[in-house]
Amino acid sequence: MAQEAVKDKTEEGAGLSAAGTAVKEGIVGSLRGLNEIEAEIVSLVRSTVSNTLRATGSVATEGLTVTKDVVKGALQATEEVGTGLTLSVKSVAKGVIMGISDVGGDVVSGAEQVVKGVVTGVSEIGADVAVAASRAVHGAVEAAQETGSDVGSVTKAAVTGAVDAAGTIGNTAVRAVRDVLVGVVTGVKDVLSTVLPHASAETSTRQGEEAGPQRSS
Repeated sequence: MAQEAVKDKTEEGAGLSAAGTAVKEGIVGSLRGLNEIEAEIVSLVRSTVSNTLRATGSVATEGLTVTKDVVKGALQATEEVGTGLTLSVKSVAKGVIMGISDVGGDVVSGAEQVVKGVVTGVSEIGADVAVAASRAVHGAVEAAQETGSDVGSVTKAAVTGAVDAAGTIGNTAVRAVRDVLVGVVTGVKDVLSTVLPHASAETSTRQGEEAGPQRSS
């Protein structure tokens, strides 16, 4: 009887172990799949942008148009599929900037335009503007790092694009975008103080109100 009890516990433990292992392997496989999907989107967008700009022969004048069209196409794809917005936004932003870099275009201007296009487009389909802005800025920064571009200038341009686009939506959107970028992108706090000079003042005022009046000794 005692041996049967031990056997039951062993089988139960093995079952839990097997379940845990199955979940772990499934998640690892899914995450690897997501990474592959992101890489595929970056590659697709990068080659599309660079090939299109080479074909037009005018990077300076056509870069903005191509960027807008690529962002619009990506957002329409996520609408049709019904998922993948946050995944694709970062990859699209990254791919656009890398494609512009491949043909010697202005990656700083491209970063601002692609993030601006993402935020505006996401707002139009009713998705989370702040999350999209964060993902797009991340994509822009990664592209700058991988192409050897000026990361600081690209970051500032991307944040500027996000804030400008949010400004056309409303003050709530501006605050949401500002707060999420400060929270997730290193160095954005300083950038935002330049883009939005009143942001640091608002923060100081809010912190002072929360702390309350100080007693004089």
